[in-house]
Amino acid sequence: MDDIVKKAMAKWPNVPHCYGWLMLDARGAWRMRDEQAQAEHRAGDRIAHVALLAFIDRNYTCDDQGRWYFQNGPQRVYVNLEATPWIVRTDAAHALQLHTGAMLGPVDAAWFTEEGQLLLQSAEKIALVDDRDLVQVLPAFRLDGAPVDDAQLLEWVTAGGHARLTLLDRGHTVKVQRIAAADVPAQFGFLRIPQPDQA
Repeated sequence: MDDIVKKAMAKWPNVPHCYGWLMLDARGAWRMRDEQAQAEHRAGDRIAHVALLAFIDRNYTCDDQGRWYFQNGPQRVYVNLEATPWIVRTDAAHALQLHTGAMLGPVDAAWFTEEGQLLLQSAEKIALVDDRDLVQVLPAFRLDGAPVDDAQLLEWVTAGGHARLTLLDRGHTVKVQRIAAADVPAQFGFLRIPQPDQA
């Protein structure tokens, strides 16, 4: 967290929190949601200002209730999550990079939802792979030990079966499991739509 943010928090400790104005979409884009976007349940406008994006990324964290937020000076701006708190993309070398620009650590576990979304867990981080990057990850999958093509992967995701799907990551093999999309927030302890404390 930036020092200037820490100082502002100490100087103004009781600034009201903000809800509904910021969103992280399923492709890792930060979106500003004005009152009209909120009223119409739209994602909002994509933030493009480079310095602002870097500031948000550096000051992005969560509270003990699983609500993710951006610490904007003394104010917490809680984030609506379209998918998960972290989004993964592949870089030019096909390495896994978080939406904040940091690299994803070693993959400890992996899941597919019934909607074909790939979730990767690295230590405490749970991240959705940007759907546009799944094709880059495809060569790392094995079905009963053999390379898998996109048709076989789609069949495994949609039809199930007993074949063992694994993901190769940095020299080790990770079993890929199935999870219902609706169960993801509870399974990994986060809230997609943070709400104020009831007091």
